[in-house]
Amino acid sequence: MFRITQYMQSLMNPTPVGPARKPPGPVVIWNLIRRCNLTCKHCYSISADTDFKGELSTDEVYTVMDDLKAFKVPVLILSGGEPLLRPDIYDVSKRAKGMGFYVGLSTNGTLITEDNIEKIAEVGYDYVGISLDGIKDTHDEFRQLKGAFDASLHAVKLCKQHGIKVGIRFTLTQNNSHELPQLLALMDEYDIDKFYLSHLNYAGRGNRNRKSDAFHLTTRKALDLLFERSWSELKQGIVREYVTGNNDADGPYLLQWAEKNVPSEVDALRQRLENWGGNSSGVNISNIDNLGNVHPDTFWWNYTLGNVRERNFSDIWSNPNDELMDGFRQHPRPVKGRCAECQYLKMCGGNTRVRAYQLTDDAWAEDPACYLSNEEIGIEDNDDDRLDMPYNDNTSAKLIPVTRQQ
Repeated sequence: MFRITQYMQSLMNPTPVGPARKPPGPVVIWNLIRRCNLTCKHCYSISADTDFKGELSTDEVYTVMDDLKAFKVPVLILSGGEPLLRPDIYDVSKRAKGMGFYVGLSTNGTLITEDNIEKIAEVGYDYVGISLDGIKDTHDEFRQLKGAFDASLHAVKLCKQHGIKVGIRFTLTQNNSHELPQLLALMDEYDIDKFYLSHLNYAGRGNRNRKSDAFHLTTRKALDLLFERSWSELKQGIVREYVTGNNDADGPYLLQWAEKNVPSEVDALRQRLENWGGNSSGVNISNIDNLGNVHPDTFWWNYTLGNVRERNFSDIWSNPNDELMDGFRQHPRPVKGRCAECQYLKMCGGNTRVRAYQLTDDAWAEDPACYLSNEEIGIEDNDDDRLDMPYNDNTSAKLIPVTRQQ
């Protein structure tokens, strides 16, 4: 996750750059259930509104949770499918909170109503993330359910009314990028705490819909808008979290923004970004699916490291003999193509490996969704020879108008 607001704050109020922080254990994104009431076009788990056999029982979840705590996992993000469809979700969540985990709930929001908001508030989630992928019809079409937008926005309102930290999660594609400004306007209207822009990743249903991935220029316009908004709000004393995920070129792109806007702090920002290190799949990010299979992150469901019914998560994650995990943990990673030559490799970590794998069957090929030019990444050959993005020639990107906010 790339924390735009955090880096903007460091530019506005500089402090000495400390050493790189090493989390005690990985963040665990835990897909407790695969069932979902929606069939979203970009779903990595290819969920459906049906019960899936073989999912972990409550007692098995608790056993795994004990091991995660002993392994010093700091964060549990409870996801699905739709986690609120799991009957024991409140018991599991309360136990996780009682053990001292930071606990997030990742939901489509359509099942948060007046009937269960008190239970959700009682859990004390550190954060509830609700997906909104456009305004009204756009979101409903993405989620393939009429009325999904209104239901999800109502969930946002209920969370705010009950003092729950809530955020919008938005997956950027060329088909919805033009509505990003309207979604950001909701941040003001409902005093929403966090905005998470997810770049489309090629996994599950997202892989089948990868021809809808945003063009590189559209991606840049979206990031420009987030940068300017965060900077403007901080100058007004408004602190909201703006973060992105699944495209670690966002770090170098912010560095370029700082070179133009806050040149005196570029060196410090560069060090901070190198301390961050970019993509952390298989290192600081992990995933447990509904069957107990462990993956390097949520987008690597086709690659299983082991199952928590057979071995502890701590043993699976610590296995030194897995070739893919070994590559994730190398410094630098054994990337190829433009990524290998990039001047920002220390900062980006080679970006998202699953996109390269989906297009080339090589986890270490260059990431085709890097939106920086050869010139920008320090490659002398400016012909921009690179992997082709899987565009749909019949669909044109709608660019976002960017204006500087005073």
